[in-house]
Amino acid sequence: MGRSDKDRDLERLMPVGTLAVDATKINGSKSSDQSPSPSSHHSAKEAFGKHIHSWLSKKFVSGCVILFPIAITFYLTWKLINFVDGFFSPIYNHLGIDVFGLGFVTSLIFIFLVGVSMSSWLGASLLSLGEWIIKKMPLMSYIYTASKQISSAISPDEDSHAFKEVAIIRHPRLGEYAFGFITSTIILRKSTGAEELCCVYVPTNHLYLGDVFLINSKDIMRPNLSVREGIEIVISGGMSVPQLLTIVDKQSILSPRIGKFAVPQV
Repeated sequence: MGRSDKDRDLERLMPVGTLAVDATKINGSKSSDQSPSPSSHHSAKEAFGKHIHSWLSKKFVSGCVILFPIAITFYLTWKLINFVDGFFSPIYNHLGIDVFGLGFVTSLIFIFLVGVSMSSWLGASLLSLGEWIIKKMPLMSYIYTASKQISSAISPDEDSHAFKEVAIIRHPRLGEYAFGFITSTIILRKSTGAEELCCVYVPTNHLYLGDVFLINSKDIMRPNLSVREGIEIVISGGMSVPQLLTIVDKQSILSPRIGKFAVPQV
């Protein structure tokens, strides 16, 4: 059957480019139904590559996290051994004895003997004389005083403890708390009576710099932490804080220098 004159007139009026584009779209839709598009293969490969890259990155970072503290520990230990070994190794080298570690062992023995001698009258006298000489030097006196306070804080001798207890105080604002160390206890006399205050040292820069607060002993919370554990928390930046802290009653942890003062009545 032949087409009508009206259809032939419409074909003459329609642009040729439009007909070509429509034919291309029709043919493309038919071919896409028959075979998958190349872009889908590319997206699948890209997703697989991203997954492999993410897995490799995570495993590499995990390995770094595990090996980093081990490497730092061995590196610092090796540096410490070489540093301590360097005190006496030159003497052995001068005598013709070249044995690695002999200077380190000699240094440990020397440190042990110093600790033993300090318990005698002669050793204490020599130490006092050495401290008197160092304190007369302008710069070395400050360094020695700060170092001695830190070493006294971790000393196994309870009578020389600079830090008596670990304390938690409300600081700097309501709802916030800070770790500190109780260093001493004082009695504050007022017109209304006497009040027992604790000197609390709150470190602000690792351990050797901080603020000192006078706080009522009733407002101080004492966690179940030793002084050594409190120092580890400060030095580690809070990473070694236990997940559960228990506030201990003051009466159960009284030390000879804490809480022994009876508040006098005025």
